[in-house]
Amino acid sequence: MKIIPIETRTLTAAENQIREGTIRAYRILEGEPGPDNFSLKLVNIEGHYYSPRHRHNFDQVRLQLEGEFDYAADGCFKPGSIGYFPESVRYGPQTTEGGSWNLLVQFGGASGSGYTPESEEERAAGELKKKGVFENGVYTWYRADGTKVNQDAYEAVWEHIHGRPLVYPAPRYERPVFMNTTHFDWVPVAGQPGVDRKAAGTFTERETQLAFYRVASGATLALEGGSIYFVLKGTGLVNGESLAKHTTVSLAAGEQGALAATEGLECVQIRMGGAGLKGA
Repeated sequence: MKIIPIETRTLTAAENQIREGTIRAYRILEGEPGPDNFSLKLVNIEGHYYSPRHRHNFDQVRLQLEGEFDYAADGCFKPGSIGYFPESVRYGPQTTEGGSWNLLVQFGGASGSGYTPESEEERAAGELKKKGVFENGVYTWYRADGTKVNQDAYEAVWEHIHGRPLVYPAPRYERPVFMNTTHFDWVPVAGQPGVDRKAAGTFTERETQLAFYRVASGATLALEGGSIYFVLKGTGLVNGESLAKHTTVSLAAGEQGALAATEGLECVQIRMGGAGLKGA
């Protein structure tokens, strides 16, 4: 089990950024190379931000904490909005005028395509800048014969890293799934007095799961293995260690734990799953 107070992480700007705007993040957790790799970040965007409509070959979960984030025809995120962005599904264009904070989890989807570490993407973007430019989420460069090439920035970076064309798996969803959790009801959790739950959804054969918990002072929440819990408000204890706002608790598959609230606590659970994952 890992317990990570946000104060142990530094808010840093992204290196070799490929989108339009100023992006800073607390990099909270990263997984291991392979189909189950992932990253967890608390992301801040200052000023104007723009990204064209695009897609990825990995899954994402985004929870809006402060400010608004507009995804055009897909919808607008406000505080309390959470979204599941499946691999291969296009979304956006994205815009915000700053003051946005969101929790972002990126991870390999059910196809087994995996997730490429951000450090590799930043290195590759730096190398690509030697022969072309990133502008408005598009990478532009010229072939030896003078032909101009425009390509989605993420695709260009991925192909530079892996040395082959990016082939997207067949999309399992028509569009991203956006949810307004302020409209969900709290439901008491059986066998856990003082604990309520909002079940936001379970997705794909991988059984990625999103849920929110409200734990009354003095009550205890049983923690599920293979999950990340991110504290939204309140205080508590896990294994004698203190939890406060924006603390992360990460449990490996099969691991168990208990969160005791010392002050009314709310948290979000993100279980990336693994059932049905090709190559797992």
